[in-house]
This record gives sequence, C-alpha cells and structure tokens, in this order.
Amino acid sequence: MRELKDLVRPNVWGLKPYSSARDEFHGKASVFLDANENPWNDPYNRYPDPRQWTLKQRIAELKGVTPDSIFLGNGSDEAIDLLIRAFCEPGEENIVVIAPSYGMYGVAADVNNVECREVSLTADFDLDAEAVLNAADGRTKAIFLCSPNNPTGNNLDREAIYTILRHFDGIVVIDEAYIDFSASPSFVGELADFPNLIVLQTLSKAWGAAAIRLGMAFAAPELIAVLNKIKYPYNVNLLTQEKALELLGDTGRKDRQVKEILAERERLAALLSEPPFSYRVYPSDANFLLVDVGRATAMYEALVEKGVVVRNRDNVRMCHGCLRVTIGTREENDILLNALKECK
Repeated sequence: MRELKDLVRPNVWGLKPYSSARDEFHGKASVFLDANENPWNDPYNRYPDPRQWTLKQRIAELKGVTPDSIFLGNGSDEAIDLLIRAFCEPGEENIVVIAPSYGMYGVAADVNNVECREVSLTADFDLDAEAVLNAADGRTKAIFLCSPNNPTGNNLDREAIYTILRHFDGIVVIDEAYIDFSASPSFVGELADFPNLIVLQTLSKAWGAAAIRLGMAFAAPELIAVLNKIKYPYNVNLLTQEKALELLGDTGRKDRQVKEILAERERLAALLSEPPFSYRVYPSDANFLLVDVGRATAMYEALVEKGVVVRNRDNVRMCHGCLRVTIGTREENDILLNALKECK
C-alpha cells in the first residue's frame, strides 16, 4: 500500500474539519446552552452524537473490532461516495469495479467526475484478479468488489480477492451487504493483515432495517479517520441510532430470520429449476436469486400486472434474460410461483 498521505487527495489531507458543539464537549452536564437547540422535546431537541460512540461500541462487540475502526453512515452509499471523494482527484484519477455488480460505485464516481473502469466477471460470474489488476494504473486509487455480488448472488473467489489485496497498492473496498446469508467468513477478520482493506456492511438486509439507513465501514483507524474528516457532522440521526441499538440487542431474532430466508432460498431455487419452470437459477450466497427466464422484460411486466414486483436485470451486462428475485416469506414466494405459472 502507498503511504496514506499519498492516497488521500491533498486538499482532504490538509482539511480542517468542521467542529460541532457535540464534538467540542464530551461528558455529562445538566444544562446545554452550546448548540442553539430548543430546550424542550427531550431527547429529540438535541443534536445526536456525531461519532455514534454508543452504537459503535455495540457493533465493535459483535464484529470483534475496535470502535475507532468503524465508520457509520446513511446507508453504505454514503461510505462509497466519501471514499471516492476522499481518495480520487476529479478529472484525473480513477476507480476499478467489476461488472456486473452494484451500480452505485459507478454512479458515485460519475457524480464526483472520477473515471470508473469496468472489468467483466468470468463466464461463471467469478473474479479475474489479473484482469482487475491490469485495469489499474498509477492513477487508480480504489478497487470496488462486491461479495456476495449483486446481482449475481455468488461469493467472489477468495484467493482472487487475496491476490488483489496483496498486489494493489491503493484501497480495496469489499462490499459485504449480503455476507450474513453466506457460508464464507467476513473479511472484517482480515483487517489487521491488510491496511488497504475497507469492508462495507449494512443493517438493510439480514437485520431487516433498510428504512433506517445505516451502513457500516470497517478499516484501519487511520482510514476511518479520513472518512470522519469529511462526513457531514450529524450524518446518522438519533432515531436511527436508537433503532439500530434495539435491533443489535437481539441477535437471535436476526439469526432466526436469516435461517428461514436460507431455507426458502433453497426451496425456491429447487422449484424454479424444475418443471413446469425449468429456469436456469444461478448459485446464490445472498438473499436473492438470479433467474434466467428467457423473455425477462415480458415476464417482469406480466408479474407486475399480477401485483408481484421483482427486479428486471435484462439490460445488465451478462444478465440478459434474467430477473433478480428477492427471497420473501414462504407465503410471498408461493404467490410468486403461482404468478409465474400463469405467466408462462
């Protein structure tokens, strides 16, 4: 890895971040007259903890990291945007992504006027480490990998990821939004071995909390400090922090729901692969299936008419003819199956 100072944009490295009232005072007090807040409607009249330390402490316990190794944001999308803004000089530098994959990497790059270089996955949707490394040059600041990948659903080859981590001298971002549905271990446990590694996770999927918008980034404290330097002061509101703490206090609930989703994933994959459907169902390590139905757009529209919404991936590279189907409850999945029968 290059020196962190050489990776971060010079203006960001030299930036004096905004210091909020809640940054400047730490501790307990009976009267707060420092932040121009309304004195009534406690606790929602007060600005939330800008560093979310109580929530980070709970996450640190669950993930086996230190609180200063955690960045919390408004979904993982905030972390993606901040990473590009912190490390990539607009109009000059670039990122490398795989395709097909999560579209926000490219969108965030476009918004920030940063070139996004796409490298196709192999025919079986796996990672070609050599091709990814060859796409990078001296102006490549970050490589984004999604594993389990979206929309393909599969884990990327772990040895190929290690190859990229060992041979790329910039930042490697591994997006693990779906890791709780995978049998493979998280790369969070690899942070000590790879100072250039950033792992993204979320409460949106396995924790059933997409509405509260809480994304997590795990990395060496020095990398996390760069993100904290440029984030908006109160980027995670108090309601989100409170609900996240409530959810994280009941890991058994999450585990039960994940177990049910995994069972339904296997049932649905088996049924869609057999007559009367006989679709090609790609292997999945996530909470969805990529299904080649042939006439994807027509099938999508027919399902919508029956009140069933899936994701049409027909226009995505290497996914022609495919629908992406999220695993719902058993009842929801049965409604989908019956609708598909009527649409054939």
